[in-house]
Amino acid sequence: MKTLKNWTLAGQHADRIELRVDESHLFCLYVLEDNLFRVLIKQRGELALDRTWSIAPQADVPWEGRDRLSVAGFSLPGYRLQQQDDRLVVSTAALRVTVHQPLWLEWEHCNSAGEWRPLAADRPTGAYLLNPHGDGVAHYQRRFAGERYYGLGEKAGDLERSGRRFEMRNLDAMGYNAASTDPLYKHIPFTITRGAEASFGLFYDNLSSCWLDLGNEIDNYHLAYRRYQAEAGDLDYYLFLGPKVLDVTKAFVRLTGKTHFGPKWSLGYSGSTMHYTDAPDAQRQLQQFIALCQRHDIPCDSFQLSSGYTSIGNKRYVFNWNYDKVPQPQRLSQAFHDAGLKLAANIKPCLLQDHPQYRQAAEQGLFIRDSQSEAPERSSFWDDEGSHLDFTNPAAVRWWQQGVTRQLLEMGIDSTWNDNNEYEVWDGEARCHGFGRPLAIKHIRPVMPLLMMRASMEAQQRFAPQLRPYLISRSGCAGMQRYVQTWSGDNRTSWQTLRYNIRMGLGMSLSGLYNLGHDVGGFSGDKPDAELLVRWVQNGVMHPRFTIHSWNDDATVNEPWMYPAVTPAVREAINLRYRLMPYFYTLLWQASADDEPMLRPTFLDHEHDARTLEETDDFLIGRDLLVASVVEQGQRRRPVYLPDNGDGWYCFYSGQWFSGGQTVVLDAPLERLPLLVRAGAGLPLSQRLAHVDAAADDRRELRLYPIKGCGSASGLLFEDDGESYGWRQGNALWLRWELRSDNQRLMLTLTPEGQFRPAWRTLQLSLPAGETRALWVNGEPGESFTLE
Repeated sequence: MKTLKNWTLAGQHADRIELRVDESHLFCLYVLEDNLFRVLIKQRGELALDRTWSIAPQADVPWEGRDRLSVAGFSLPGYRLQQQDDRLVVSTAALRVTVHQPLWLEWEHCNSAGEWRPLAADRPTGAYLLNPHGDGVAHYQRRFAGERYYGLGEKAGDLERSGRRFEMRNLDAMGYNAASTDPLYKHIPFTITRGAEASFGLFYDNLSSCWLDLGNEIDNYHLAYRRYQAEAGDLDYYLFLGPKVLDVTKAFVRLTGKTHFGPKWSLGYSGSTMHYTDAPDAQRQLQQFIALCQRHDIPCDSFQLSSGYTSIGNKRYVFNWNYDKVPQPQRLSQAFHDAGLKLAANIKPCLLQDHPQYRQAAEQGLFIRDSQSEAPERSSFWDDEGSHLDFTNPAAVRWWQQGVTRQLLEMGIDSTWNDNNEYEVWDGEARCHGFGRPLAIKHIRPVMPLLMMRASMEAQQRFAPQLRPYLISRSGCAGMQRYVQTWSGDNRTSWQTLRYNIRMGLGMSLSGLYNLGHDVGGFSGDKPDAELLVRWVQNGVMHPRFTIHSWNDDATVNEPWMYPAVTPAVREAINLRYRLMPYFYTLLWQASADDEPMLRPTFLDHEHDARTLEETDDFLIGRDLLVASVVEQGQRRRPVYLPDNGDGWYCFYSGQWFSGGQTVVLDAPLERLPLLVRAGAGLPLSQRLAHVDAAADDRRELRLYPIKGCGSASGLLFEDDGESYGWRQGNALWLRWELRSDNQRLMLTLTPEGQFRPAWRTLQLSLPAGETRALWVNGEPGESFTLE
């Protein structure tokens, strides 16, 4: 690669300045918001890829992608430009960047006192490198003492990424090691840098395979640096100021698209196992699951059909029902619906070469094409070879949506589970239709799963336009939160996985994937023992996605009742999830409406407390619940550090209050998940239901956790019918509350907004044991509130 060095000012525009570099390349510095700048390099004045599918600051992008040069959706506040000898200074009210000669950038932020302070800097001894032959770009930045790096989406190991090197190359990483395996399923080259004074985000909008080195590499000829390198495509990055880590995460979601607001039932327990659909009597075993849930009194809202329902022999064939295993798909769906459960069906974007519809699809040109001929590309897939559908071809999209509609939705399937969509097509020059403008797969590999899930979503929307769709996808890239819930793929059963999946999930959440979870119990390997199963379920119920799923090597199946001795503990954990369903649903609403992460590292709300920056197994679900999952075998007492929030924490079970900024040791018997509640919170609780049912959900409690002494707190409870778009027309309930306290009284003000009235009309109010202050509700003594 060749380092870019000498520049001249080539142009000044309302949204950017342009530099001519080494008399060949165009270096574009965009000012999109006061706190958001963009750097784009046009090699020899041209772009390798003139479209993007990740940047969506307004609505969704067109199917064919957003014009990479578009600035639609940004406020374009303008900027001040100063030229000083061999430097340029571009500034807004929040950010200032100095362009040095030879080419490197130095960033500053304006703090609350109005002072300009250092934020970031490129490596002065070579910052931008391009491959003269057109493939490959690199960007080097300085590393400074005290910086901490987060993000990168789904990555193994600790949440803090410093000192390691990572690769973005979507792989089907079956049975991965959650502490070390890299790469994994998703492609999100986004980092959060937390500095001593401010944090910033850096997102590289390049969809080719890439590497990010965050301090693993050192070189005697340069100051400490970090490196981004991509095998192809353009150097195009967005840098945005926090100043807090939470601000960076929320800004990244606003940049790449808001979180999809799915139906309420998607937050319930979802059963799954490959064992049932692989069995020769799959329909009987699937229907038996319904009976087993009822027999063991386990709440459940859905079941995910693994791909065995499509098998011919030992292989899988999308949109092909195996009628020997499942002779009556519609009757199967009806049985689940009668029990109040939904069905999600596994679908895959690669057709094996002996697929019943392969020849027809090939003749229609629906596959990605080989780089050397007009034939479909062929890649390894499920113990054979197959060809991948090209979702940049409108004809392939139509074919796919027809299959989703006729083979799934018309059979009574409620949702699509978009799986095995890593697009491991390693002929990088394999050709894609590109919506009429052909391009090589190396430029857009992670876009294929993104478009696959979008095709599935639109099919579901057309089939049931009145219902909010629910979809699942394993692979994808930045922006996938616009369509799907996701999970951390095919993990391996072990205590280590339980621990590091927590950190993996937090990294995904910091990277904009708010609606996520893990395969509870472990997908591959031997079955979990009874203790591990219980602890994994207890952890799983505190994630947005809660699914027990398995393909155990020993031919067993992970089920809530697999160990009768601990089934009561498993049941209690799942019951807790359903009791907290109003809280989780409000979190999902806030994730979609306000870009608030659901799963949160403890430091996200407590950056002032240095102890929260240490690696920990604790996390927050929402701002209010501190989860201390037990991830060590045999542990029955659990030390928990309580972040210094100024108001303290309550034990969820006993109501005991603890001051923050200290470590406490809590009892952690096998049947209990250590759980604490932020002082100042109000937890909305439901009765225990067999499944989400708006008509039966006729009791609601708001459990208040008041601040000690004088203070105030506020919160929200969101309710609607759980499945429609009625909230867009105001047909929802936003119940806002404010609690002011002094030494004698607790004064609660409740303000309902919206037209929707749930099955419950009276909100019961409760306080922790030992709370003696009188409760006043909207100006009068009381213990409940009735909706008009």
